[in-house]
Amino acid sequence: MKKVLVIEDETQTRDIFLRCLTFEGFCALGAENGSVGIKLAQTHLPDLIVCDVMMPDLDGHRVLTTLRQNSATAAIPLIFLTAKVTMADLRQGMQLGADDYLIKPCTVEQFLSAIAIRLERQEVLKRAYSEEQQPDSDLSEDSSAASSSTIFPDCPKLMPVFEFIEAHYNQTISLSDVAQAVGYSPAYLTSLVQSQTGRTVKRWIIERRMAQARTLLMDTTQSIGTIAEAVGYADVSYFIRLFRQLHSTSPHVWRNSIDSRSINAQAG
Repeated sequence: MKKVLVIEDETQTRDIFLRCLTFEGFCALGAENGSVGIKLAQTHLPDLIVCDVMMPDLDGHRVLTTLRQNSATAAIPLIFLTAKVTMADLRQGMQLGADDYLIKPCTVEQFLSAIAIRLERQEVLKRAYSEEQQPDSDLSEDSSAASSSTIFPDCPKLMPVFEFIEAHYNQTISLSDVAQAVGYSPAYLTSLVQSQTGRTVKRWIIERRMAQARTLLMDTTQSIGTIAEAVGYADVSYFIRLFRQLHSTSPHVWRNSIDSRSINAQAG
C-alpha cells in the first residue's frame, strides 16, 4: 500500500484529500503544518508528499528544502499545492527539487491523477536504476536508436520526457503533447527542461529529428523531401530552413560533403 503525506493547513481541504486517498486504497497521512509534516515524513517515509506552499508555520519551500537535505527523504517526490503560480514560483520550486504543481482550487480527480502519474513515474525511474545494462540487446538496436544515444543527456528526472520524444519524434508533436504524456503542466515542463538542460522541449524534438535526418542522409539515397517527411516535417522547405540553421548548410550540400569525405578516405 502506497503512503501519501498531505501537508495542508486548511483543515477542510486536508480532510477531503485524506478521505479520497483512503477511499482509493492509499495509506493517507495528514499534517496541519510544515513542522509536523517534516516529522511525519522522516518517521513514515511516504512514497509521495503533497504540500501546500503558503502556510503560517513553515512554508512549502522551507519544508522541501529541509526534506531534500535529509538523505532519508531527499528522493521522495513532492507535489506543491498553490493558489497562484508564476514563472518565478516555478523556477524556485524546481531549483529546490519539486516534482509538480497543483493549482488550487483543484478537483479530487485532478488531485488523484497527479498523484497516480507521479507515483508511476517514480516506479519507472526505480526500474531503470535497478535494471542491468543489456549489451546484447544494445547491439540489436536499429540505426535510429543508435543515433539518439548521444542526443539526450543523462538526466533521470527527464527520462520520461526523452523517452516520449524518442518514441514520437517523427510525428507531429508539441510541448503540450509531451507535457500531457509525462504528467506535467506545459509551463512547469518548460522551466524544468530549461533548468536541467539549458534547452527547450521544442529544441530537443528538433535535435532528435535532425540526428535521424543526418543518419538517413548518410546511409540512404532517399530524397530530401522523403527524409523530411520521415523525421516529422510535412513541409520540406521548413525542414531545410531548420537544417540550415543548425548546420550552416543545406541537407543536399551536407550529404555531398559527407560523400566527398568518404571517397577521399577510400582513395587515401
